[in-house]
Amino acid sequence: MHPSSNHLPIGRIAFIGNYWPRQCGIATFTTDLCEAIAAEYAETTCIALPVNDIETGYAYPTRVRFELAEKDIESYLRAADFLHTHNVDLVCLQHEYGIFGGRAGSHILALLRALRVPIVTTLHTILKDPDPDQRRVLQEVAAESDRLVVMSARGAEFLQEIYHVPPDKIDLIPHGIPDVPFVDPSFHKDLFGVEGKIVLLSFGLLSPNKGIENVIAALPAILSRYPNVVYIIVGVTHPHVLRHDGETYRLSLQWMAQEKGVEGQVIFYNRFVGLEELLEFIGAADIYITPYVNPAQIVSGTLAYTLGAGKAVISTPYWYAEEMLAEGRGALVPFREPAALAEQVMALLDNEAKRHAMRKRAYLHGRTMIWPHVAQDYMRTFDRARAERRNFVPPGFTVKTLDYYPADLPPLKLDHLRHMADETGILQHAIFTVPNYHEGYCTDDNARALMVSTLLEEIGNGEATELASRYLAFVWYAFNAETGRFRNFMDYQRHWLEDRGSDD
Repeated sequence: MHPSSNHLPIGRIAFIGNYWPRQCGIATFTTDLCEAIAAEYAETTCIALPVNDIETGYAYPTRVRFELAEKDIESYLRAADFLHTHNVDLVCLQHEYGIFGGRAGSHILALLRALRVPIVTTLHTILKDPDPDQRRVLQEVAAESDRLVVMSARGAEFLQEIYHVPPDKIDLIPHGIPDVPFVDPSFHKDLFGVEGKIVLLSFGLLSPNKGIENVIAALPAILSRYPNVVYIIVGVTHPHVLRHDGETYRLSLQWMAQEKGVEGQVIFYNRFVGLEELLEFIGAADIYITPYVNPAQIVSGTLAYTLGAGKAVISTPYWYAEEMLAEGRGALVPFREPAALAEQVMALLDNEAKRHAMRKRAYLHGRTMIWPHVAQDYMRTFDRARAERRNFVPPGFTVKTLDYYPADLPPLKLDHLRHMADETGILQHAIFTVPNYHEGYCTDDNARALMVSTLLEEIGNGEATELASRYLAFVWYAFNAETGRFRNFMDYQRHWLEDRGSDD
């Protein structure tokens, strides 16, 4: 539809990041961007290389051609080989520290260093106060990339002032959004059984930094003036939060609603909704609220969606909200102040003319953010990256001799380490791979196993945590407080065979 302005059309683009059906914001963005460019530029083939955070992976669509394993650095190197052998003309990387393995997501650097095609990187997190690892990784990502895309002016400022990236390497492209009509909220309310209600809405993956509790705390004051208000919270608990803490946060919100006496006005939709249904929820909202508690958020897809749909928005002043809601496109309230939030909600409900004027300004601003326009912006950036790449030749296949990867090792497996341990600790010896119960346990072996499992934790191996706890418990139990020394040998019946061990 819109041929590339470069004299050499872009035949194949690879998008690296998370991808649908994984449930996270990066997956949604990568999928939407990839599909938008594929729809806008029919002559370009778009493929995706997602990063898996679970061994089983996900049921990806056919656009996915290669899958990276988050913690396996060798898969990043294999991805580079895949991209070269499949004649990819350009790579578009979605960068977020948390989706790649290694310290501060440093595994992605192995892939970037190995690539010999132009790289355009979209930065989803740009920290104002990075730790040394975060600073090093982002600076190297910037150095390896031909162009960088940010979604806010503040992000561009941070790149220049904190990470010393040249300004002419940075492109500001807004977060893409679906193109939806400007409709009255009543049109969609019957879909959710809230006809005649005033609907407050928040959506997204639930986690404690979303600040939903502050909206619930504000509800009693709001309901005292507008008793027909309901607050809808759409979204599942973030998968990583669910894995580590279960539904603790959601349950705390439900208990809080009961304590405040507003449980009848709070509606949880505990599921991951598709785009069509999400747009219906947004359409039904009278006021959208993002009560985030952390100011250090450089972009928010949920805010972009609702702003572009022409919703009246109330938000805490995190960085992206300050920028997007300027010039009367929304209202800001202080962090963690339910009373101020309640006052702002009531002020908008009191003044219908002001609320609708805010909606119109938001909707008009969002016209520059719809996906077809964003796809064209990205293609201009892709063309510029290719034009600026010096001596670029499509790489094809390169034969690698055995000394190319001198440190290649197979993926780490802890099967034997786990097999040699029981609830007491690690056993001393084995007959081939069979644990030898006759030899029992010893403290020095458990101390060594503790050191190994601690090192494994540092490289992000989750199952090492349970093993480390077991080995540490054995070492602690081995200490004899009466003698001030560690006992060493224990038989399989858990009897110590000495009061004090050797000096080793």
